[in-house]
Amino acid sequence: MAALKIKKGSTSHSAYNLRPAFSDVQEKHTLAVLVDNEPGVLARVIGLFSGRGYNIESLTVAEVDHTGHHSRITVVTTGTPQVIEQIKTQLGRIVPVHDVHDLTVEGAAVERELGLFKVTGEGEKRIEALRLAEIFRANVVDSTLESFVFEITGAPEKIDAFADLMRPLGLVEVARTGVAALSRGSA
Repeated sequence: MAALKIKKGSTSHSAYNLRPAFSDVQEKHTLAVLVDNEPGVLARVIGLFSGRGYNIESLTVAEVDHTGHHSRITVVTTGTPQVIEQIKTQLGRIVPVHDVHDLTVEGAAVERELGLFKVTGEGEKRIEALRLAEIFRANVVDSTLESFVFEITGAPEKIDAFADLMRPLGLVEVARTGVAALSRGSA
């Protein structure tokens, strides 16, 4: 009878090893969290992220139901699939949290962000900044002899692209609101 030797470091392809391997691929997820609108709720949600070393790429909060006193927190975060699941589970355990939705996996969602960009420049750079703003459908909300302030809304990728094009033209300051998102469809 022949002995089977397995080299050190090799993996067994057994039918009993059906659990998927843990992924270390980082994924970006948009989470929508419905909470009571009361003091300290945002601090508790943020504390969950900071206490466990999770990063927040974008955060928006606003009251969405005045009579029921509910707010919606939209968080864009990055992590492995296991970390994202852990975040969702832990968010659901916080007492003033009513609902947690992962808009990234639940289907199509609409994400928008507002950005304000101050661009300084003269001559051709000024003209080019106005031309690009028109292409991106950005509005001029303030103008002086030395600068423009542009307002632009769209997907975060559109805001990033606009910033990249404005940098060589004299971009000096940026303010962004963070992502606001809703799932598409009737549900």
